Amino acid sequence: MEDVLDVYQRPYDPKRPQVCLDEVSTQLLADARAPLPMEPGRPARQDYEYARHGVCSLFLCFEPLRASRHVWVRDRRTKLDFAQVIKDLVDIHYPQAERIVLVLDNLNTRTPASLYEAFAPAEARRLAEKLEVHYTPEHGSWLNMAEIELSVLERQCLDRRISDIATLAHEAAAWEEARNAVATGVDWRFTTPDARIKLKRLYPSI
Repeated sequence: MEDVLDVYQRPYDPKRPQVCLDEVSTQLLADARAPLPMEPGRPARQDYEYARHGVCSLFLCFEPLRASRHVWVRDRRTKLDFAQVIKDLVDIHYPQAERIVLVLDNLNTRTPASLYEAFAPAEARRLAEKLEVHYTPEHGSWLNMAEIELSVLERQCLDRRISDIATLAHEAAAWEEARNAVATGVDWRFTTPDARIKLKRLYPSI
């Protein structure tokens, strides 16, 4: 926990950007019956029944010190999907970075081994060497600021029926552009000294 909190206290360095990464699954839902449009004196109406069109995943990276985020919409959330997101981070979003300081939840797909399953060994090694990874502790995923952004995304963009991946990708991109345009950040104030006081029960007694 303190490792991640100390990362958040580092000053901004464009050569070593701090990036939080997380993902969430969402259902693709369509209306079983056509909704009724709004009329004078009557709001739009939507039938409670819906048709399931499967599940997809959204990966989100958030750079707190620049109040910038990016969303990827993927069919699945496998090791190969994670590896492709990492490649995009390294080669497209942060090509000039010496190292990407990456905060991740501690899941079995989020390891350098995923890179070796997706790419040739030399390429996997190149990508892995670009990362400085910091994992949140077990039951401590709330320390990953990307979770906050995913919560906002779910409230502002995923709170309605979206039936296909193409539409979802379009909506997520529009949300990302609008939120980045106003540079909406996270006012993170929880520090290591705070943790030692408020979470004292989690530390060993000496």
